[in-house]
Amino acid sequence: MKKLVVTLTIAGLVSCKTIKQSDKMSKITLTPEITKIVENLQKIHVFEGGNPLDVSRKGYETMAIQLGGKKEAVRMIEEFDIPQEDHEIPVRIYRPNGIENEKSSAIIYLHGGWFVSGSFETHDAIVRQLANATGAAIIFVDYRLAPENPFPAGFDDARSVTQWIIDNADHLHLDKNKIGVIGDSAGGALAASLSTQIGDQLKFQVLIYPAADNRFNTTSWKEYENGPIINKEEGIRAWNWYLANPKDQENPLAIPLLIKDFKNTPPTLVLLSEHDPLRDEGQQLAENMRVSGVQVKTVVYKEMVHGFMHMGAILKETREAAQDIAAFTKENSK
Repeated sequence: MKKLVVTLTIAGLVSCKTIKQSDKMSKITLTPEITKIVENLQKIHVFEGGNPLDVSRKGYETMAIQLGGKKEAVRMIEEFDIPQEDHEIPVRIYRPNGIENEKSSAIIYLHGGWFVSGSFETHDAIVRQLANATGAAIIFVDYRLAPENPFPAGFDDARSVTQWIIDNADHLHLDKNKIGVIGDSAGGALAASLSTQIGDQLKFQVLIYPAADNRFNTTSWKEYENGPIINKEEGIRAWNWYLANPKDQENPLAIPLLIKDFKNTPPTLVLLSEHDPLRDEGQQLAENMRVSGVQVKTVVYKEMVHGFMHMGAILKETREAAQDIAAFTKENSK
C-alpha cells in the first residue's frame, strides 16, 4: 500500500467526454490500473448531444456502476423521507452485518458529484462497504442538487437530516453519543461547513478529497486542470451552478477555505489523492483546521486519482481507504 500519512495534531464527478490530453497530462505517470480506468471512462458516451447536466448525472451513475465492484450484503436497508416545511429529504439507513440488538454508532454520509450529481445509486457500493467496515449505521442523505436547488439548499438538507438523526437516535436504535459525518468531494464541502455549526454534537468527521475552494488557483489545479477524472471546465460550471447568488461567493458555509472559526469541529480525517486537482485545497483545509486547534490526520494516497473510492472493482486502495476510515471512526467513537 503506497500512501503518505501526515498527522497534524494540536488538540464526481466524472467527465463523459473525451479527456483532453494536454502537455501537462501527457507527463503524468499513471499506474496500469488507473490507465485502464481512464481509458474505459473515455469510452462512455451518454446522451450524445444532450445538455451538460444530463451528461454529468448519467455519466456519474454509469461510472459508479461499472467500477464500483461487487456490492457487499448488509443486514438491512431502510429508506424513508424526512419532512421539511416545503419538501421532503430522502434518506437511507444502511445497517451493518453483526449489529442487531445493541444501539449502534452512526455516520451521516454526504455524497459527492460537484453539487449537481450523485444519488443513492452512485454511492450504494461505497456505503455498503463502509457500513460493514465501520460497524456503524450509515445514513445516506439524498440532498437537493444544483442548479435546480443552488446553495444553501443542499447544505440546509444536510444540517436538517443530521440534527433530525441526533434528535431521534433512540427511536432509530442509534447511540446519539457516537455519531459522526463523512463527506466525499462536494459532500466534503458540506461536511466541513456542517461541522462548524453542530460539530459539538459529532464525534468525528471524515473528508474524502473535499471540494474546498472555487478559485482553481492551486498548483494541483494547474497540474491536473484537464484531468484525469475531473477537469477545470466542469468544476467552474458546477460551482457557478451551485453558487447562483453572487453574494455566496464569499460565504464560508459554501466555500470551506473561507472558514475562520472551526471551534465546533470534531477530530477529522482527510483523505486525498496524489493525482487529483483537489489535492492542494484539501491539504490547505486540513492545515486551516490544524491551526485552529482541531485534531487532524491527513492521508495522501500515492498514485490515486479523484473518485478512487468508486473504483473498488479494480483498485485495492478502495478497500484500504475503507479500513483507514473504519479505524479512525472506531477510535473516535469510544
